Amino acid sequence: MSSRRSRQTGSSTISDDQIIQLISKLQQLVPELQNSRSNKVSASKVLQETCSYIRSLHREINDLSDRLSQLLSTVDADSEEASIIRSLIN
Repeated sequence: MSSRRSRQTGSSTISDDQIIQLISKLQQLVPELQNSRSNKVSASKVLQETCSYIRSLHREINDLSDRLSQLLSTVDADSEEASIIRSLIN
């Protein structure tokens, strides 16, 4: 299989080399893969770990959102603290 082969995706074409570069960038972004002892990680492993990492980020966002909602519910809506919190999230 030649690394110069191209794939049609929608209205653009992406080469195998570009896919390899994108997988490498993902590997650098995902903490679980940054700490791996070997730079040789399969593309499927990179994609699996990326999906897991995105799911964990979603859970963390939901948790922080819930905590923020709880915090806002305990603060007087017209207080200075409430307006500071609202300004930070808008």
